Amino acid sequence: MTRAAFVAVMVMCLATTAAAQFGRQFRGFGPRGYPVKFAGPDTFGHGFNFCRAAYTSGRREAGGQGWSTDYPDAELNFSIRLAELTKTRVSKDGRGSPDHLVVQLTDESVYQCPYLHMEDVGTAAFTDAEVRSLREYLLKGGFLWVDDYWGSYAWQNWASQLARVLPPSEYPIEDIGADHPLFRMMFDVKALPQIPSIQFWRTSGGSTSERGADSATPTIRGVSDRHGNLMVVMTHNTDISDAWEREGEDPRFFYRFSPNGYAVGINVVLYAMTH
Repeated sequence: MTRAAFVAVMVMCLATTAAAQFGRQFRGFGPRGYPVKFAGPDTFGHGFNFCRAAYTSGRREAGGQGWSTDYPDAELNFSIRLAELTKTRVSKDGRGSPDHLVVQLTDESVYQCPYLHMEDVGTAAFTDAEVRSLREYLLKGGFLWVDDYWGSYAWQNWASQLARVLPPSEYPIEDIGADHPLFRMMFDVKALPQIPSIQFWRTSGGSTSERGADSATPTIRGVSDRHGNLMVVMTHNTDISDAWEREGEDPRFFYRFSPNGYAVGINVVLYAMTH
């Protein structure tokens, strides 16, 4: 699909959604009253569920909300677009909305999620139980995408947490080159876009690097299993998920960032579901 055609499809099916940021609690309600959605006895087996991992944080990052950053509109909008732009059957709840989920790393329901999403992981401080569970999930064939963490300190913090899960001597972190199949699963993505939060973009006059010179270059790295398939994808110095969450708030933001953000997201999820 060409970029022009992609934009045209997106504009035709654009759905305006309210922005929602959520607290760090694993249970309860967010500041706008949106409840955390956990898996129920009949949740799985009806199609794709967007699974967001709830993890323990040990610090705060400017502009972040820990595990709940961009929740829940990022997963709602992404699930809708995934159903519209691919043949993927997306699970729906009783109201007909995408049945997205919050999954604690230590909960057994995580093993029903072939795709797991984390944001603001520069704040992560996994418990020992979370480390064990995430390691087991990945080595059993699970897939993790982490997004929206900026600058060298956030990277170092995340890398140290990941090293507890997957020892780098056995599972090294490697750059994902432009020739990797990930970039061509459905859309031909030439380079990883740098997408800022809409708040930063507005207040900075259109800048895209949220930490200035310390986050000037977006990177995409990964960790592969013993068969050479990616099991962890890490998009650093960019906020791909904000291109989904905020798609209906500002046409300028949408046209500049959302088509590229959805192209990356759909490619990653299709890769996760087929490798």
